[in-house]
Amino acid sequence: MDEKKWLADEFEANRAHLRAAAYRMLGSRSEAEDAVQEAWLRLSRADTSDVGNLGGWLTTVVARICLDMLRARKTRREEPLEIPVHGAIADPANDPERDAAFAESVGVALLVVLQTLAPAERVAFVLHDMFDLPFDEIASIIGRSSAATRQLASRARRRVQGVDEAPDVDFGRKQTIAQAFLTASRNGDIEALIAVLAPDVAFRPDATAARFGAVGEVRGAPAVAALFKGRAQAAEAAIVDGEVGFVVRTEGQIRVVVALTIADGKIMAIDAFADPDYLERVDYSVLSG
Repeated sequence: MDEKKWLADEFEANRAHLRAAAYRMLGSRSEAEDAVQEAWLRLSRADTSDVGNLGGWLTTVVARICLDMLRARKTRREEPLEIPVHGAIADPANDPERDAAFAESVGVALLVVLQTLAPAERVAFVLHDMFDLPFDEIASIIGRSSAATRQLASRARRRVQGVDEAPDVDFGRKQTIAQAFLTASRNGDIEALIAVLAPDVAFRPDATAARFGAVGEVRGAPAVAALFKGRAQAAEAAIVDGEVGFVVRTEGQIRVVVALTIADGKIMAIDAFADPDYLERVDYSVLSG
């Protein structure tokens, strides 16, 4: 079969899925169609010979296009939401009965809430909660760490579910936990470190950070506490990708970023990043004091 004909057939087989994903992210039928058409143009120009999962590749492309469109909206007034008719957000590629029920019960309400989310939150929530993409894949799309992507989706989920996050209290508590960890690490206090760590906490450095520390992934509170005992002398508390964490700077230049995933009063995961490309785009601000 001619390669272009094969690509066109594959694209058409994925069109309904792509349109559904784009519509949920954008809330606009016309913009969703534009995003899908742009994906086709990119597909027709791309070398896909090494693409093992064309459907996944197309979903990623559409998600990046939608993210760019959402960010462009933030530079002007947000476009008005197109209220769908019954079942308009149903995805025929999935279970029709489930999607019809979903559209009937929360379709319009969901899209209204999604309009209030930041672009990265919206994309993270839609791709993970509705299309089951792993956080690692979504992170590469929105330019955040996996931990930060998980937090974005979690915040969006709570907003969609109408849960009152009590953001100031919650965020203040997270800062207290992060500072307790930092102090215990500097003081070499193993017991205090373990006290703020979840039993199954994971330390996950990227490849560059792993080389700096000569250590790979470490799991379990005792092992992670031992790893950080007496360290973090140069670390500064910071907001990293919208969540609490630390940064290490030398001569004013950032060298390592540490993102904390905190839930239920404990540190669940510690992700360390030293990759230069990531450090160039990470959003962080050092906390005073």
